[in-house]
Formats: sequence, structure tokens, C-alpha cells
Amino acid sequence: MDTLGILTGGGDCPGLNPVIRAAVKSALLGGWQVFGFKNGWKGMVDDEFVALDDRAVSGILPRGGTILGTSRTNPYKKAGDVEKLKANFKKHNLKALIVVGGEDTLGVANKLYGEGLPIVGIPKTIDNDLSATDYTFGFDTAVNIAMECIDRLHTTAESHNRVMVVEIMGRHAGWIALEAGLAGGADMILIPEVPVDIAEVCRVIKHRHERGKTFSIVAVAEGATLKDGHEVADQKLDEFGHVRLGGIGQWVGGLIEKKTGFETRVTVLGHIQRGGSPTAFDRVLGTRFGVHAVELVKKGKFGRMASLHGRHIVDVPLADAVKQLKLVSAELYDMAKIFFG
Repeated sequence: MDTLGILTGGGDCPGLNPVIRAAVKSALLGGWQVFGFKNGWKGMVDDEFVALDDRAVSGILPRGGTILGTSRTNPYKKAGDVEKLKANFKKHNLKALIVVGGEDTLGVANKLYGEGLPIVGIPKTIDNDLSATDYTFGFDTAVNIAMECIDRLHTTAESHNRVMVVEIMGRHAGWIALEAGLAGGADMILIPEVPVDIAEVCRVIKHRHERGKTFSIVAVAEGATLKDGHEVADQKLDEFGHVRLGGIGQWVGGLIEKKTGFETRVTVLGHIQRGGSPTAFDRVLGTRFGVHAVELVKKGKFGRMASLHGRHIVDVPLADAVKQLKLVSAELYDMAKIFFG
């Protein structure tokens, strides 16, 4: 009996369980045994796994998070871990490994494929910043959560004549802030791709008040930086070398209040954006990705990633997906600026 492995790495994401469910059911129909490795690459290194069957994936479609657990483990970080991973791959006689993750997790997958392991990828990130796919599952859920929060902040901002700054996830790419801000009617949207001109932000807010608008909503991505290059982060790094972000909302909010004199409050959405049940879009997209990944394994098309192009699921080289981040274009941001103020 052929054995298929699957793991979920990086940040948890609404839609992971639909992916797992779809891949397992597709593989079982082909008569395969499926092992789920726990906590991302850590499970492959430490040989921590669980057998997955129909009962294991029953009822998980609407659940957020991942039944396999996840971590930001980088097997190339610690000497000997890659060798352990390869030994466990061989021990379980895996025909292939389906890796569900973002740029870091799939970056490791691409390296291992280059070293001869049969690997297929599935794109996962709420940030929607992976190249070679139009959308990643989890993004739609995160946008809808952030939009709903902005909707709710409108009423209290208007009641108290306040400026409300909403800090939204997005390390290098401002997709969530941009789309949630547009959908929620934010008056300013600040993203990592465009350094923040705080003077311009304050000018827009003052102009709103001059024409009778007594409140403003500012959506800011956590990875946004000021024009002077200031980035708000602590000095702790994860295993992939990323600094831990957070605090840009307080920084921007403080500057707005100081420079405009308007009472300003800050709301940090944080992990609320990646929690809870996935939207219908993400459930269906995750399901389609899971089924397609198993088809790639059956065809021996390794080193590939399931991808959404338009309304169609296709496959692309893993290397194309991780070679550069997909950022918000200047054209799209210019369109959003029509609604500023």
C-alpha cells in the first residue's frame, strides 16, 4: 500500500482543515494510507505523526486552525535535522509528502525537492503574498473578519468624534489592510509597500474635519513603515529570521493625536484575523487545492504547487511560488486612494 504524508506549517490559517480533509479523502479513494505529521516540519524531524482516515477528518470542514498542529520550525536551522527528516521519510516509505504552508514552509519544501524528495505544495497564508497563485485560502476569511471589525469601529468613532486606527496583519504585503479597508470604508489605508507619510495622513484627517466629518478610520498593516524608515518591531527572531512585528498602530495613532489634536484610539486585531471558521470561499478553495495536490502525486508531478488562476486550479513550479513575494501594485493602491478622506 502506498503511503502519503501531509503536514501544515507556519501560522495557522482558516481553511487548513478543509485541505487536510480533501487530501485524505482523495488519497483513501486511491487505496493509499495517509500519515499526518504533527506541528509542521517539527513532526517530520521528530517522527511525530498520526494515521489519518475517514473518521479522523470527519466534521473538520468548518473548523479553523489545523488538526495536525503547526509550528515555524526550520529543519535547515539546526545541524542534523534535515538528515533526521530524510530518514523518517524513508522509514515510512512515503510515496510523496504534501506540504501546506506559506513562503517559509514552502521554501523548505522546494529545497528538499531539490535534494530529491517527492514533494507537492499547497499555498497557505492569510497575507495572500505567495507568487504564482491569484489567491491563497485563509485570505478571504481574514479580510472578512477585519472588514467586520472596521464596520463596528465606525459607530463608536462617529459617536465619540474620534480617530480610530486599526492595526491589521500583513508583514511585507498589505493585501488584508487594503481589501478590508476598501470594503469597510476606511478613510486612510497604510501598507508596507508604500512608506507612510504621516504629514499627509494628518492633512487628510484635518480636511475631513474641516468639511464636517468628525471622525476618521485609519487601517494600517502591521508591517508598514514611516517615510523615515522607522519600523515597529521587537528584536526577537523566529527560525526563519523574521522579526516579530507589532506596535505600528500605537505609533501612528500617537503621531496623529499629537499632530492633529484629535482624540485617537487604536485597535489591534492581531490573531483574531486568523482564527475561527473559514468562509465558504476558503472552504471550497482549500478543498479544491487538497484534491488537486493528490492528483499531482498520482501523476508523479513533484516539485509543483496547486494554484488558483482565475477560476481554475492549475499547478506551477514550487520555485516560482517562493522566489519573490506578491505585493500590492502601485496601480491598485492608487485606485484605493480615490476613497481616502
